Amino acid sequence: MKVGIVSDTHMGRMAKLPKALTEGLAGVEQILHLGDWVDLAVYDELSALAPVEGIAGNNDGSEIVRRFGERKIITLAGARIGMVHGHRPYTGKGTDSNALRAFAGESLDCILFGHSHQPLMRSENGVLLFNPGSPTDKRREKLYSFGLMDIEGGKIEARHIFYESKG
Repeated sequence: MKVGIVSDTHMGRMAKLPKALTEGLAGVEQILHLGDWVDLAVYDELSALAPVEGIAGNNDGSEIVRRFGERKIITLAGARIGMVHGHRPYTGKGTDSNALRAFAGESLDCILFGHSHQPLMRSENGVLLFNPGSPTDKRREKLYSFGLMDIEGGKIEARHIFYESKG
């Protein structure tokens, strides 16, 4: 199963997702959005590419929070995946630590999170921690980014896709 991972789009109703993102997500079977959509128009755009699941972030309004919630666990192709934005203070130091603490005691293969706009991929105690960065708001990063994951039989292979222009 091929999965697209997106976070921190921070898009208003009139904006369009970057061409590099929409072309990079072509052919995925599922898209996971990790919060800070800002507007549900992002959901509509992504849904034209593949089914979309997500969670809300700290910049999302009550409609998005009601629709998606702020934390969830899903199973895709045999892999248990935790999804959280990472902004909640779970007394961790850093967004990755917050994401880990959000799922303390859970048996997961992967934790997906956003919030920092900083791409990250590392393993901790056999759990893949993955932050796709942002496809529209790179902040101090050199490049915009999102993620792709291939999942087969519960095994996950993830990678970042980087690009220079959000046009």
